[in-house]
Amino acid sequence: MRVAFYTLGCKLNQAETESLVARFSQSGFRIVSQDGMADICIANTCTVTHIADRKSRHWLRLARRRNPQALIIATGCYAHRNPQELAQLADLVIDNTDKENLLEIVTSSSLPARFSVLDGIPLGHCDGAPGTTSAQEVISPTTATVRTRSLIKIQDGCQGPCVYCIVPKVRPREYSLPASQVIDEVKQKVALGYKEVVLTGTKVGSYRDDRANLRDLVRHILSDTGIQRLRLSSLQPSEISSELLTLWRDDRLCRHFHLALQSGSETVLRRMIRSYSLARYHRTMNLVREKIPDAAITTDIMVGFPGETDEEFEQSYSFCQQAGFANIHVFPFSPRPETAAAGMLQQIKDEVKQDRNQRMLELSRDSRRRFREQFLGRTVPVLWEQENRRGSGIYSGLTGNYIRVFAHSGKSLDNEVRLTKLLELRNEGIWGEIVNENPG
Repeated sequence: MRVAFYTLGCKLNQAETESLVARFSQSGFRIVSQDGMADICIANTCTVTHIADRKSRHWLRLARRRNPQALIIATGCYAHRNPQELAQLADLVIDNTDKENLLEIVTSSSLPARFSVLDGIPLGHCDGAPGTTSAQEVISPTTATVRTRSLIKIQDGCQGPCVYCIVPKVRPREYSLPASQVIDEVKQKVALGYKEVVLTGTKVGSYRDDRANLRDLVRHILSDTGIQRLRLSSLQPSEISSELLTLWRDDRLCRHFHLALQSGSETVLRRMIRSYSLARYHRTMNLVREKIPDAAITTDIMVGFPGETDEEFEQSYSFCQQAGFANIHVFPFSPRPETAAAGMLQQIKDEVKQDRNQRMLELSRDSRRRFREQFLGRTVPVLWEQENRRGSGIYSGLTGNYIRVFAHSGKSLDNEVRLTKLLELRNEGIWGEIVNENPG
């Protein structure tokens, strides 16, 4: 039985797809690419913007055209928010509550009659042995042959007050996975050959089980597993403390912090009901840079929030310009149904949002360049992924602080950590030269 997965959205969605891919593969399903002929097509959707909604609908229509006899399934946040809308495009719509039971749903006898047998093979009795495909490339997990980086879900749910955000509507229940379960999963990833694990969730910094908070969990992973690199996804300024940062004395913790800012205007932050002030955010940046030299701090910036004046946009632009971010993810405000911001007065015109978006994108490019320039001439460990194009001899990898590096090698660098000298800026990364032949 052939299954194709498609994932939109955050690292949490990607981690959940990775888990689903593994479960389906272990149960005997064969994971295929989106372009291949599939018996089942599963879209793990996002709804954080109207563009994400549109992309989800587009893929479902495309899957139907390419695989007219397949079982088409929509799950994820869009499916949770508006199942009736996606029911027009998919045979099954599974919300976030039941996403983790997707394998059981597919192999149950409760499917529509025409899907009880696909290709003459009863569901639940699939051809082939359990597969070894990973979801390293979550958009098309079937093409991944090298196990390099794995995303592990440690937490889910948010009940935050941010007026623009749809997440509390589609992931309302906050919970953390048991630390023992997370540690066991990290050990499994190590055994499968992964060199890096990314801990992800809706609010990673709020992780807490009966015995551990985030600091305890990270400390136990570092002491109890053989993972070579550990990376955290997005954190809030209030979740970072001197005590947490002491863990970065261990070089296996990646020096990369994603701190979502959303706006560099104090008045806009207050209207958004964000949980921090600019002063608090600035103190957190300074603390990170004081404790962890060479750390990359990346962020999210929204432009065109309702009522954002020219002056407030310039304040936001100026803050980002002075902050020295390693990268800025820029996106225009997108009104989401059932959020307070969707009904606010003074909605910003699309052409104004586009102009502001373009200016911020240019600043983002300049910020990335300035950050990368600091490391030219340095020799750093790089986790190499795989060839950019088969037979080219050009490989792509990442430093611990999330700089993309390219290098030529006559030998395979797949899933190797190598010391690499960073030589010159190249497109969105740095061209480097391998200086040793042994994993770093």
